[in-house]
Amino acid sequence: MTRFKAAFASPALVCFVTAGDGNTSANLDALVEGGADVIELGMPFTDPMADGPAIQEANLRALGAGTTTADIFAIAAAFRARHPDVPLVLMGYANPMVRRGPEWFADECAKAGVDGVICVDIPPEEDEALGPALRAKGIAPIRLATPTTDAARLPTVLSGSNGFVYYVSVAGITGKQQAAQASIADAVARLKASTELPIAVGFGVRTPEQAGEIAKVADGVVVGSALVELVGQHGADAPQHLKALTASLAKAVHSAAKTQP
Repeated sequence: MTRFKAAFASPALVCFVTAGDGNTSANLDALVEGGADVIELGMPFTDPMADGPAIQEANLRALGAGTTTADIFAIAAAFRARHPDVPLVLMGYANPMVRRGPEWFADECAKAGVDGVICVDIPPEEDEALGPALRAKGIAPIRLATPTTDAARLPTVLSGSNGFVYYVSVAGITGKQQAAQASIADAVARLKASTELPIAVGFGVRTPEQAGEIAKVADGVVVGSALVELVGQHGADAPQHLKALTASLAKAVHSAAKTQP
C-alpha cells in the first residue's frame, strides 16, 4: 500500500486506458511521462455495463485484437519493471477475475506487481467472491461509492476497501456526463467523515478545468474516457496526444494543492 500512500500525499491524477487497445505499453508510458500519479488499466470485457461508448469501443478493439488475460498480466508486469513506484490498478468485471478462481487471479496480480483491483460488478455484500484472496496477497480491493450510496450502505462499501475509494460522481455510465462541483464537494465531505482512505472522483472528468476544481476538494481525480478517445482517434500516434492531455490535467490537479485548506 506504500505506493498509494505516496501517490495521494497531495492531489493525485489517476489515468485510465484499456489493455490491448493500441500500443498499451507506449500509451502507459505516455501517461506516466505526462504526470499521471496512478494508473488504471482496464481489462477488456464483452459486456462493460458501467462504461459509455468510448470505453465500450476500446473494449471491442482490444478483444478484436485478441487480447487475453495473460496479455494483460504481461503488460502489467512489464509496466511494473519500467515504473517501480507508480501504483497500478486493474479495473474490470468479475468474469475474467474469478473464472479460474479468486486465488489464481490474486496470485497473478501479485506476480505482476498490481497494487489494487476495481471490480465493477461484485457488490461489497459479496466481498467473499474476491476480496479475501486479494487482501491475502496485499492487493487493495478498491470500492466504488456513488451518489445513491446512502448512509445505511456506506459502511458496507467502506469495510474491506483499501488503497483509495473511487467516488463515481454521476449515476450513470462513463463518458460526458458531469456532476455539479457543489454535489461533488458535499459527497467527498460525507465520505471523508467515514473513512481515512483517499477519495478519488471520476466519471465525466474531461478537461483540466474540471480536474482542477475537483482536486480542490478531493484527494484524486480520475480521467478515463477522454484519454481512451485519443487512443481510438490516433492509433499508433496516440502516445504523444496522451502525454499532452495528461500533462495539462496533471498541472491543474497538482497546482490545486495550493488552494486546499
